[in-house]
Amino acid sequence: MIDHKNYINRELSWLDFNDRILSEAKDTSIKLFERLKFLSITSSNLDEFFMVRVASLKDQVNAGYKGVDIAGLTASEQIEKILDFTHDFTDRQYSTYNRSLVPSLKAKGLKIIAHHEELNEEQSEYVDRYFQTDVFPVLTPMAVDSSRPFPLIRNKYLNIGALLADKKKKNTIDFATVQVPSGLPRVVTVPTDEDNCTTVIMLEQIIEKNISKLFLNYKVICATPYRVMRNADLPFDEDEAADLLVEIEKQLKRRQWGEPIRLEVESGINKQLLKLLKRELPINDDSVFRIKGPLDLTFLMKVYSMEGFDDLKDKPFVPQTPKYLNPEKDLFEQIQEHDILLHHPYESFDPVVAFIRKASSDPQVLAIKQTLYRVSKDSPIIASLAAAAENGKQVSVLVELKARFDEENNIVWAKKLEEAGCHVIYGLVGLKTHSKITLVVRREEDGIRRYVHLGTGNYNDSTAKLYTDMGIFTSKRAFGEDATAVFNMLSGYSEPVAWNRLTLAPQWLRDKFLFLIERERANAVKGRPAHIIAKMNSLCDREIIDALYAASSAGVKIDLIVRGICCLKAGVKGLSENISVRSIVGTYLEHARIFYFENNNAPEIYMGSADWMPRNLDKRVEILFPVEDDRLKDEVKKILDIQLSDIKKAHFMGPDGKYSKSDMRGKKTIGAQETFEKMALEAGKAKKS
Repeated sequence: MIDHKNYINRELSWLDFNDRILSEAKDTSIKLFERLKFLSITSSNLDEFFMVRVASLKDQVNAGYKGVDIAGLTASEQIEKILDFTHDFTDRQYSTYNRSLVPSLKAKGLKIIAHHEELNEEQSEYVDRYFQTDVFPVLTPMAVDSSRPFPLIRNKYLNIGALLADKKKKNTIDFATVQVPSGLPRVVTVPTDEDNCTTVIMLEQIIEKNISKLFLNYKVICATPYRVMRNADLPFDEDEAADLLVEIEKQLKRRQWGEPIRLEVESGINKQLLKLLKRELPINDDSVFRIKGPLDLTFLMKVYSMEGFDDLKDKPFVPQTPKYLNPEKDLFEQIQEHDILLHHPYESFDPVVAFIRKASSDPQVLAIKQTLYRVSKDSPIIASLAAAAENGKQVSVLVELKARFDEENNIVWAKKLEEAGCHVIYGLVGLKTHSKITLVVRREEDGIRRYVHLGTGNYNDSTAKLYTDMGIFTSKRAFGEDATAVFNMLSGYSEPVAWNRLTLAPQWLRDKFLFLIERERANAVKGRPAHIIAKMNSLCDREIIDALYAASSAGVKIDLIVRGICCLKAGVKGLSENISVRSIVGTYLEHARIFYFENNNAPEIYMGSADWMPRNLDKRVEILFPVEDDRLKDEVKKILDIQLSDIKKAHFMGPDGKYSKSDMRGKKTIGAQETFEKMALEAGKAKKS
């Protein structure tokens, strides 16, 4: 019988993670513009959370599902708690924006005009001209009356709703709406008389100021920005879909019109206008968020990009050449000589891009095979794969079309690769392919040799500068044989009888982790050294959590570095008193998955693409790979030890499941990400000297 008090609800745990990001936005020791980025991230995170997680819970409620989650909560109870938390969280977001960030920006020479009524005469004339020349031609005002029904309001788009009085008809009030054009800059610079000051205003304020020009025969009673979040899950039966690509393309169009989940309006909205929006969308009052400031704080990323404020931003870090790589030597020769460890973004992602590019033109290369989950908009890897096919090489690419919110991008790339002559696989029915693996098959003097890259992160050269990830190049025969088996399984449903080094989900990965945890537990019972260090994004699998509880009770020391969701409770007497949980929130998004098992003084280290979540272990194609080279094992263990010594950016979970930062008074403040930057720079200098 499950004891629900031993677990934390997944959704509330995620909200706590977003709260930790908000704490960075509040931290005055961080440079001002970096704080803007953190606040922007909390907003984009919340959008996705509602579109996917809250939407899923609403689907359960609508279907009459009465089951409970790991923490004993029904879907409706979870929604109630989520909304309570999120209303409070939104208030704190905007308190941070209004009371801390806006005044600080003004003091540093950037004034954000909150409302168009604050404009002086010169500024007012300027925005009116700007509206007439740049904005007015783009707008499409939509009135609602007996002959024109309420329009479909697109997901996430900013709109302005207005109540209008017909000048010719007394006692008649109509509704109209206009979408704020996403193709125009939302942050508009206006003239200012103040020295060393830049003044900006939001595009919606310019439209609101001039909205009467859109409805010349009407008197505008009120006008207010609003924004709706919709259910953005893509429901379809893969077994019934004859062509997965076509089916996903159809579903993407429906995403814009899913069930309304959340409505954002300005706090001073006219009551009659709000009542109309709630009725027409339709949406309950508890899902209406009255915002004390500009809707959709992701615009702060645009503010961050403004020129002239470099002193308020962190100096950009330039990724260094990987420690175990010599840029002057042939890449294939170096991989033959020894495995190469990569630690992004401290070490450059360029060698991975170069690996594919070199293979695409190398006359000795016969085949390239790769899995792609998320790639950049102008991906050099895609270009190299296409070039390889055009150069006559056999190129097989699994493009995961079901990568949420990257479906459209991946469809474009899949078509481009097919046109170039690549063999493209659109994922597997019922499973997302989340593994990160590349295989290059090369003819050499001593026969065929296989070169393999395995990673914890996506083949995305853009996010590789923002996410912390690990990767390995190897040409070891056992890894090459396994890589071939992986691609044969993905393309031809051929499962090997046995594997050499790799462990795959959904078939074997869960059992592998449970075996490794149980081995530590058994060693502890026998009085042998036992220690587990696990770094991941999320931990919410009950079977894994129960195995960790059992290991802790047997005396295994367990250090968990979990960025986001963690349904396990740490430090609870008699249950998890030997378990610590920390979450590191810093400049880079912690994304690597690393697993250390002491194994009675014979440590084993693994890295991979999977978190300890049911979806990763049971519903995705994931790969776990060992780090075998002793030098590289020492390096990875050092990385874990530095993360465990972080008291600057780490938030520590208490027995109640709540997080707090360490009291740093009198202590040497160590930040893991800063340390890794310094280490990479020192290694780079050593290479040059």
